[in-house]
Amino acid sequence: MKGEPRDRQRTLRVVVSASERARIEQRAEMAGLSVSAFLRAAGLNQPLRSVLDHDAVRELATVNGDQGRLGGLLKLWLAERAGQGASETEIRRLLDRLGELQARLAEIAGRV
Repeated sequence: MKGEPRDRQRTLRVVVSASERARIEQRAEMAGLSVSAFLRAAGLNQPLRSVLDHDAVRELATVNGDQGRLGGLLKLWLAERAGQGASETEIRRLLDRLGELQARLAEIAGRV
């Protein structure tokens, strides 16, 4: 329960092979946990999140920010008076870049 100090004074020994130990250590590292915390969470059926998920979310946020900035620039250019602001070539280039970013967002989201 929250508010109560945790009584983690007991050691639980687990006998594993060298390859099992390596796999457990690797999975603990991927989850961003110590081996002890990883085994505790796994043994108590608590959800484990991979560090890779956090990286993908951070990358999605970055790409989303980039896309927002490009969209803002496009809006600004289109709001300018006729003949001023960006040329048609620049707008086409920006639209192409927005399409690339949308594809990248979809790819990254598929990995999460």
